[in-house]
Amino acid sequence: MLRTALLLVGGLCLLAALGLALTGNYTPALPLLGFGLLLMADLVFERWRYKRVGPKPGGRAEPTGERFIDPETQQLTEVYYDSATGERSYVRIDK
Repeated sequence: MLRTALLLVGGLCLLAALGLALTGNYTPALPLLGFGLLLMADLVFERWRYKRVGPKPGGRAEPTGERFIDPETQQLTEVYYDSATGERSYVRIDK
């Protein structure tokens, strides 16, 4: 819901910047263009960077003691860390 609203705001900023640029008003168009691009890029990279909750990792992964409620699934999640690779894994904990 929030992501959709932010995408809408970013898109509106880009459209407003385009409209202002087409009328020759470049000074107010530049900040709108910058904000719209920054917001859209942030939303795209946030999806790429967010790690999904998966199965319990194998190998040398050990629990870190970190637990939190995953904001997307509302499930209790535990963090595992593999010291050999530096990878962090997120595992759902059944209550």
